[in-house]
Amino acid sequence: MKDGLTMLDAIGPYEVLRNISNAEVLFVAEKKGEITADSKFVHLNAKFGIDEINEADILVIPGSAITFLREINNVKVMEWIKKINQTTLWTTSVCSGSIILASTGLLNGLEATSHWKPMELLKKFGAVPKAERFVEQDKYITAAGVSTGIDMALYLCNKIVGEAKTKAIQLFIEYDPKPIYKSGNYSTAEKNVIEEAEFILLEEAKKEPELFEEIKGEI
Repeated sequence: MKDGLTMLDAIGPYEVLRNISNAEVLFVAEKKGEITADSKFVHLNAKFGIDEINEADILVIPGSAITFLREINNVKVMEWIKKINQTTLWTTSVCSGSIILASTGLLNGLEATSHWKPMELLKKFGAVPKAERFVEQDKYITAAGVSTGIDMALYLCNKIVGEAKTKAIQLFIEYDPKPIYKSGNYSTAEKNVIEEAEFILLEEAKKEPELFEEIKGEI
């Protein structure tokens, strides 16, 4: 993790996976300390830097509104992901975290999903975009935008501890979504809704002015 992450990308899976018996969940950043969300409003304390963590059973890579575009050029972080991946049982991502994962080359030739806006960037790194809530390929599970990390984590939880425990965890967090509108899927959303969502994303991107200036002609 680094400044600029979308907080629910990390916290959604955390709330599921932390309830697996004997699970130890670590928040890891390039440098340990306070991490600021892309909203600039909330913060998370990463107690470990990547130099301190050399293995993990599960790796979850969160995404962001725009700062993922900086991370894909961060050689130190990319090399760490590849190193940790050698030890994982499952390597996962949420939202544009899949672009970060794909940029390591680990998703080359594999299907993957992401947030609908940067989805096509997966092709740049050899992955095959697939518009699904989450996609499993070998030991890789990529989830689409933000809230889908909860679905992905429950799916992964089911593989680890089985149906009964996973159902209990789902009930514990009372995950029974019934949104007031059926506008949460790009393929079925109305044109004006998509345009408004794109405006929201643009405003989020502007919160990182230096990076926004670099890529504004591309978005």
